[in-house]
Amino acid sequence: MESSTSTERKSAAKVERAAWPREAKVQQSGAQSEELESTAREGGSRKEVRRTFKMLRKVWLNIGVEKIDTHEGVMIKALLDSGATEMFMNRQTAARHGFKLQKLERPLMVKNVDGTVNSGGAITHQIECNIFYKGHMERMRMDVCDLGKTEVILGMP
Repeated sequence: MESSTSTERKSAAKVERAAWPREAKVQQSGAQSEELESTAREGGSRKEVRRTFKMLRKVWLNIGVEKIDTHEGVMIKALLDSGATEMFMNRQTAARHGFKLQKLERPLMVKNVDGTVNSGGAITHQIECNIFYKGHMERMRMDVCDLGKTEVILGMP
């Protein structure tokens, strides 16, 4: 004999499956959540799908950044962003700390996460530096662009 809670779960599962053509919501755990909404029109098979990604939390790291030419180091707060395709430093941060800018052969167009073109325009310069974090050192190049209030973005190139 089945318990009443078991019967309730089975009937709820049937209702959810029956509701699928009209509406379904899915949430994923981890750094991002995804909401999927699907609707079907009567008499047709057309479905509209909308996805929204939201950051559940931001990961900030205090990193050491060392200039290659003078070996002078500064502590900078960096945003760890697995969605970014490169490493970036804010133009004002580079100027404030006196990093030597290297001009790129060709400007690079940069788009924001929402697909719009960055208000600072194309990336025309980069810097080369050493990054220090918890005993690890890595030499890297960072593209210099406008990042608003963020000083450095560490992406996944």
